[in-house]
Amino acid sequence: MASRLPLMVFTDLDGTLIDHDTYAWTPAQPALSALAGIGAAVILASSKTAAEVSVLRTDLGLDQWPAIVENGAGLLPAETTEVVKTGTYPELRSAIGDLPAELRVQFVGFGDMSAKQVSDITGLPEDDAKLAQQRAFSEPGQWRGTDAQKRRFIEHLKDQGIIAQQGGRFLTLSFGGNKAIQMRDIIQTYAPQHTIALGDAPNDVQMLTTADYGVVVANPHRAPLPPLAGETEGRIIRTSAAGPIGWNAAILELLDRPKL
Repeated sequence: MASRLPLMVFTDLDGTLIDHDTYAWTPAQPALSALAGIGAAVILASSKTAAEVSVLRTDLGLDQWPAIVENGAGLLPAETTEVVKTGTYPELRSAIGDLPAELRVQFVGFGDMSAKQVSDITGLPEDDAKLAQQRAFSEPGQWRGTDAQKRRFIEHLKDQGIIAQQGGRFLTLSFGGNKAIQMRDIIQTYAPQHTIALGDAPNDVQMLTTADYGVVVANPHRAPLPPLAGETEGRIIRTSAAGPIGWNAAILELLDRPKL
């Protein structure tokens, strides 16, 4: 029964469960095996598309659990590889195109790039970059303007009902939804006894603070997150190692705590 689920782990991918540079997750295998051994659920929560997450979820042996995609704007149900073909992406791209030209030109989204260009900026193989462009709800991209221009850009987006979330690599735009909202719905459905969330970027903060225990995974490629609510009490911890190595150490440490 769902009420007997002992633990549910929500995890970001890039820079957290998978290495920022190599995209490898294998250093986290000991902790993943330990979680499987106690019957815990692992929920992938990423800015990646359903097409991307579907492949990775299968590789990790996690198809029995839903996954949060496109920064929480979409959900990939359990036990299916079906990729959502429709969504709000065309309307989102249209709204971005209607922004003032001096601001629009500073944002280069995945929809503005070729698969080769996405491959170059992400380090993904070109076939995987094509999966990253199969978007239904959100548009990640690079910001090339000033901070002042960025603030104006975001204000214009708000007028169109669009939110901007800063991840470890990209600024991602969508008409709403975030990882924490999807997380709460999944928790309500499965009723786990305890929850853990792991992430490395500003768009993970709400997820980290929603869980019983949050883990800020070190990412040397970006500025560290500021102190979070619950950190002084030990409910939020930080890793010294980056990516899947830090992920592995944090999960094994938390599993040793008496409450888990």
